[in-house]
Amino acid sequence: MVVFPNCKINLGLYITKKREDGFHDIATIFYPVQWQDALEIIPANPDAHTTIQFSGSGLPIPGNPENNLCIKAYTLLKKDFPNIPSIQLHLHKAIPMGAGLGGGSSDAATVLTMLNQYFELKIPEQQLSKFALQLGSDCPFFILNQPAIATGRGENLKPIEINLENYQFVLLYPSIHISTAWAFQQITPQMPKTDLRYAIHQPIEIWPTLLFNQFELPVFAAYPQLAQLKMELYHQGALYAAMSGSGSTIYGIFKKGNIPKLNIPENTLLKIV
Repeated sequence: MVVFPNCKINLGLYITKKREDGFHDIATIFYPVQWQDALEIIPANPDAHTTIQFSGSGLPIPGNPENNLCIKAYTLLKKDFPNIPSIQLHLHKAIPMGAGLGGGSSDAATVLTMLNQYFELKIPEQQLSKFALQLGSDCPFFILNQPAIATGRGENLKPIEINLENYQFVLLYPSIHISTAWAFQQITPQMPKTDLRYAIHQPIEIWPTLLFNQFELPVFAAYPQLAQLKMELYHQGALYAAMSGSGSTIYGIFKKGNIPKLNIPENTLLKIV
């Protein structure tokens, strides 16, 4: 079984409260974007001595493989469904990590969905979302995987209709890893000045006056080159441009077929979807 987990961008992002449990409440619009990894699950060799055999390709995946969210997703379901057999899991990584795109969260949520389908576990979507939240705050979004207003830690999702079929996305990842913990420490919580449901249904040309990623202020101060990338997108005709998540991916929305040649640094990864 092979599937292709996609990433997300944030259309506006506000940190509204620091919670007693150490997490933060947010208000944002998650929008799925088809920059994709690839995941394959097959039954393990009957002689396997482990419940999951994990391998990877594509972009290097840092850290101990045992801490990979895909393995944690399998282990999480295995606790409640011990009859899940051993598997081989291969992840081909194309979505950059630490980029504000939720690639790792998407992979983890997709493993939950794949296991549910492949082994016919019949877990309802609401319960899958609860499993996903144990893996990460934005993991439940990738169970839903459609445009949604997110509040709470990101798990309270209200689907919304957004028609962007006449537009294309330009995503720029400048190979800068932003610490999410550091970014949150720089923020003073505030509520959105404009209701997100109202803002998103206004013409895209006025989104720059209505939708704002609160992380941009501290992150751009620390990494001015990111602000320059955003300015370049607007200079080349983007109707809306912003940073996704806590960075460092900068994206712009252009009318379809109207994407110019961009003047970007050589170490910047460019993706057009």
